Amino acid sequence: MEIERKLAALGLELPDPPKPVANYVGTVQVGDLLFVGGVSNRMNGVLKYRGKVGSDLTVEQAYDAARLCALNHLAAIKAALGDLDRVERIVKVVAHVNSAPGFNKQPLVANGESDLLVELYGERGKHTRLALGAAELNDDIPVETEIIVQVRRE
Repeated sequence: MEIERKLAALGLELPDPPKPVANYVGTVQVGDLLFVGGVSNRMNGVLKYRGKVGSDLTVEQAYDAARLCALNHLAAIKAALGDLDRVERIVKVVAHVNSAPGFNKQPLVANGESDLLVELYGERGKHTRLALGAAELNDDIPVETEIIVQVRRE
């Protein structure tokens, strides 16, 4: 439970795993890869942030929203695997940022998730990434991220 100890030391708690809001599942494991679907900054059913980054929200607020996305991903991973220490490697993170016209700092927003994953997993947390702007996101969320992780065999 090394990763959960690190979370506790940071003063962070895992939320309930996010529930799919349409006709899909939250996670799918194929071989040693676990694909975790898109999540927002909704914590236990409550959105902390809403709006477009660059007009309604600052980069710092959106960074925090992406960090909350990471916590939702970790909750989904724990629900799927039973133990966050079974993550061998964070492979990829994709971030969609609800961007105001002219906003082009999507990578700074995505760092909210990336920084937490590297802080928790060290070298195993370094990953490939795509951070892109979106004209609109569901429920006016500021950021939605998805993740792929490599799973350590039991």
